Amino acid sequence: MTYSFELPLLLLLLLTAGAAIVAKDLLSAVLLLGSYSFFLALVWAWLGAVDVAFVEAVVGAGLATVFFLLTLFNAGKGGIRFRKASPPLAALFVLPLLAGLLLYAANDLPQFGDPQAPASVHISPEYLTKAYAETETTNIVTAVLMDYRALDTLVETVVVFTSGIACWLLLRRGSE
Repeated sequence: MTYSFELPLLLLLLLTAGAAIVAKDLLSAVLLLGSYSFFLALVWAWLGAVDVAFVEAVVGAGLATVFFLLTLFNAGKGGIRFRKASPPLAALFVLPLLAGLLLYAANDLPQFGDPQAPASVHISPEYLTKAYAETETTNIVTAVLMDYRALDTLVETVVVFTSGIACWLLLRRGSE
């Protein structure tokens, strides 16, 4: 496996996330978060989850960035004021414990690309052998997304549509 594309993409993802966390200027942080979402959409597309990549690009990189920018520009001359608050004591203990549990549970996941993984053994052969006969669709990806997972794809489409309508209503309200 070549890492000529994966490593720079992972590095960009980590750099934009870190830069967004430490950014002092809110406008810079918003633009860095939009860049982070864009790079994350590229990661999803690289992993073959094109539907998730599309939703991440539209909602994460597009609409969320627009909403953040609208909030910043509509904050007025006084800007947005923050008060410094220390994190709750429970968070200092619970979050590292949760991270440790998640890392421990990740050991039980199948290795990436494992041909004996449950999805490769049980589901994929069914899709590959029966997709054309059951769906009469020549493209296997389209058969899976639009026939086998149609409800999931419909809900993702509804999320994108609802986000677009909400954005349009917010922008229309500001112009009146």
